[in-house]
Amino acid sequence: GIIFTALLLLLLLFAPSSTTTAFLNPIDVISRDFQALTRKVTAHHILLPKSADVALKLKQTIRDKASPKSSDDPKYIVDVFASAAKKYSRDEETAVRGGLLGKLVPQGYCRAKELDAACFEVPLGEVAGPIESEYGYHLLLVTERTNCPKLDGRENRIECDVEDGFSTKFVPGDSSQEGSEQVKNVALQQVGFWMGVSLAGGVMAEVAAKAANVIDTLPWE
Repeated sequence: GIIFTALLLLLLLFAPSSTTTAFLNPIDVISRDFQALTRKVTAHHILLPKSADVALKLKQTIRDKASPKSSDDPKYIVDVFASAAKKYSRDEETAVRGGLLGKLVPQGYCRAKELDAACFEVPLGEVAGPIESEYGYHLLLVTERTNCPKLDGRENRIECDVEDGFSTKFVPGDSSQEGSEQVKNVALQQVGFWMGVSLAGGVMAEVAAKAANVIDTLPWE
C-alpha cells in the first residue's frame, strides 16, 4: 500500500502534459488554484450615470484622442483615460486619482462585483465597457494584471512607448517572474506534503493491522 501510493503520486507528479485528462498533474492543479487565489490588477475606471449613449460616446472620445488616425496630437491611452476620469467620473474617491482603483490589488477588491469580475476578463490596455453595476455604468482600463497567463501571456503590463510618446507597449510586469516562482514553490510544497500524509497514513494502517493480527509482519521487518 505504501509503495503503491508513493509510486502513483510520483507518476502523477512527473506525468507529461499529454497524459489523459482522467489524471491531472498535481503541479498543474495546484498552480491553477494558486493563480486564481493570487490574481492582482492595476486598473482605472470612470463611473457614469446609467446611460449607454453617454458611456459609449465618452469611450469613443477617449479612443479617438489616443489614436493617430483620429487625432493630430495623440496621447497615451492611460493619460487620456485618467484625464477623462478626473473630469467626468462620479466616483469622487477615485476621480482625483485619474480613476485609479488601486495598484496590483487582489481580486475582490472592488465594491461593484461586476467591475471586479471585468478587471480579470477584459483585454489589457483597451477601454472596456460600459459595465453595468448598481452604482451606474463603468468604463474600465486595465494596465497590469498578474496570474492570468491564458489572458495576457507573459506581457501582462502596458507602458508608454518613449519613441513616439503615445503608443502602448506590452511588457512583462515586475511581479510576473516572482509570481511564477511562488506558484512553483507552493506546488512543490503541497505535493510533498500530501505525499508525506499518504505515506504516513499507509504506515499507520499497517501498524494497526499488525496490532489486530491482520498481518504477521510489517514490510520493513
